[in-house]
Amino acid sequence: MSAKKITYKDAIEELEDIVHGIENEDIDVDDLAKKVERASKLLKVCSDKLKKTEEEVDQVIKQLNEKE
Repeated sequence: MSAKKITYKDAIEELEDIVHGIENEDIDVDDLAKKVERASKLLKVCSDKLKKTEEEVDQVIKQLNEKE
């Protein structure tokens, strides 16, 4: 992954492009392994961001419930 932080939206868009390329057979066999590896990294980024967001939302809800 590059040093630049990738947003969830950008990761999803890149994943969609990779999937579209695979489905339409636009990706050369020689590049397929690289694209699958990149997709795997993007999926990890998305998963991590979703987990972090879920934890943050849970914390906010917990704080709201404590104020009641």
